[in-house]
Amino acid sequence: MTDLIKEIAGSQPLTIGETIALAEKHQVRVVDVVLAECELQLNLPRTEILTKVMDEYAHNLKALDIGLKDGESILLGTVASQLNQIEGPKCFQDPFLDNALLYTLAAQVGNHCIGLRPCAGTGDSCPYAGFVKAMITAGYDEVTVAEIAALILKIGSIFRVGKITTGCNMEGFGAGAACIAAATVALEGGTPRQMEKAIVLAMSPTIAVPCTPRVLVPALCTTHVGGAILIGMYAGKLCRLVDMAVNVPVDVMIAMASEVHVESARHVVPTVVEYMEPFFKRKEGVESLIRQEVKDAEQQKILETLDKAQKISKKMAQGTKPILQTYGEAVVGGSSQAVGSPTNAARIAHALAKGNIRKVTVELYPELFARRAINIPGVLMGAVFGASTSDYEMYNKSVALVKEMGIEVDIQEGHEESIQRITIETDEMTSMVDTLNRGGGRLVLRDAKPSLAEAMEAAKQLGIVLV
Repeated sequence: MTDLIKEIAGSQPLTIGETIALAEKHQVRVVDVVLAECELQLNLPRTEILTKVMDEYAHNLKALDIGLKDGESILLGTVASQLNQIEGPKCFQDPFLDNALLYTLAAQVGNHCIGLRPCAGTGDSCPYAGFVKAMITAGYDEVTVAEIAALILKIGSIFRVGKITTGCNMEGFGAGAACIAAATVALEGGTPRQMEKAIVLAMSPTIAVPCTPRVLVPALCTTHVGGAILIGMYAGKLCRLVDMAVNVPVDVMIAMASEVHVESARHVVPTVVEYMEPFFKRKEGVESLIRQEVKDAEQQKILETLDKAQKISKKMAQGTKPILQTYGEAVVGGSSQAVGSPTNAARIAHALAKGNIRKVTVELYPELFARRAINIPGVLMGAVFGASTSDYEMYNKSVALVKEMGIEVDIQEGHEESIQRITIETDEMTSMVDTLNRGGGRLVLRDAKPSLAEAMEAAKQLGIVLV
C-alpha cells in the first residue's frame, strides 16, 4: 500500500482512468484507491472519511424520503408516493433494481420539495441517492454502502467539473449512468478493468443528450434519470458476466463527452427548446408579471411550432410502407447506415458496369471513411461481385478475393457531407454512382454514368430504396 500511496501523491488529483489503472497495478479495489487519495488530500483516517461520505448524502436522502412519503413536484406530482403504495414489485421483479428506480424517482420529487445538493447538477444526485438508498434497504453493511457511495462521489466529481452548460449528457443521464455502472461492478466484486468497460458502455448512449429545456416539461426527466439506473446496472452486470472487447479508455470517453456536451448545448438544445416550449410548465404568479403582448407572441409561436411538427410528422408517415414491407434486406457488418447504404451504392455501380473490372474507386465522407473496416468489404462485394447486403459469406472474403483478382482499389476520404461515390473502371467503360448515405440501407442517388436513368432503373430492379 505504501507504493500505491507514493504513486497517488505524485499524480493526484487522479482521473478515473488513472484511478482504475492504479487499482489494477497494485491489485486493490478501485474504491481503495479512491479512499487512499482522499486520505492524502484531507489527512483524515479512512473510517472518518466513510462517515463523512454518508454525511454528504444526508440531505439528499432526506429529500428522497419526502418524495417517497407524500412529496409533490410541480412536474411529477406525487408519482413516487403513488408507486410506493403499490404492494410488492413496482416496475421490475428484481427487488434491488425496482427499489433503485423507485428511490431515484422519489429523489426527483424531493428535489422539487426541499432541493438536492448538486453534484454535476441535481439530476445526477437523484440516481446517486437512489442507488445508495437501495443498498441500505437491501441490507448491505454500513462500510460497503459508504465505500460505494465514495466511489460514486469520485466519479461524479469529474462530471461536476466537465458540466459547464446545459446537458443531461454530463449530468442525470450521462454522469448518473457512469457512476451507477461503476457502483454495480464494485458492489458485485468486479475487477478494475470490468469497471472501466462498464463505465464506457454506460456512457455511450448518453453522449450529446440534452436536458434542461425538457426539465420544464412534465414527466420527461423521469426516464432520463431513471435511465441512468437501468443503463448503469445493465452495463455493470453485463461486464461482470461476459468478456467483452471494449477498447475505448474511460478517460477518452469522458473527454469526448465533455466536448460534445458543449456542442450539444449550442446546436441541439435550440431545436429541443423550439419543440418543447409549448409544453413548458407555467406558474400563474410569474405569468402575471409578463406583458400581454409578449404572451400573445409566445402563443402565436406555439401554434406555428405545433403546425410545423404536424406537417413533419405527416411527411414521415407518407414515406412509410405497409408494416409487412417495413424491414429492409438484411445487412451484414453491423450497420445499415455504415455498411448497407454504401454497399447498395456499389451494387448499382456494378449493375451499370460492362466488361472486366480493372479498378474500383471508393470515395466516402469522413465518418464512413473512419469506419472503413466494416464498410469496404461490403462495398467491394457489391461493386465487384454484385452481392447483396445480406451475403455474409461474400462479405467475409471479398477483400481477399479482390486482391487475388488483381483489381486495383483506391479508397478516398471525401469531404462532402454523406458522400459515397463509387466508380468502377473496366476494360470497356467506366460506371459511376454519386450518392448520399442514408440509414436503413437507403441512399440518395444524385448522378450516375452511363446515365442517371439507368442507375434508377437498376436500383428498382435490385430493390434498393432511393430517398
